[in-house]
Amino acid sequence: MLKPLGDRVIVTVEEPEEQTVGGIVLASNAKEKPQTGKIVAVGAGRVTDDGKQVPLSVKEGETVLFDKYAGSEVKYEDVSYLVLHEKDIMAIVD
Repeated sequence: MLKPLGDRVIVTVEEPEEQTVGGIVLASNAKEKPQTGKIVAVGAGRVTDDGKQVPLSVKEGETVLFDKYAGSEVKYEDVSYLVLHEKDIMAIVD
């Protein structure tokens, strides 16, 4: 498995539904980029200027809401992940 460094987290992105309520199937280029996902791994935390490590406020297994165009998409063992900085996460979804 991938192990993020510093204040990064690895997220599996939740794909939106392919069909609208009215039954219209959307083309892949017409869909909005998803903004929610489940955290699968977290880094050790941010290191401050004076050398102290600040742990992350999110943990593995939580579903989060993140900025629309944040992060870097990576593919590992045929699974797509998004690598984000903690600052790109806007909320934890209950």
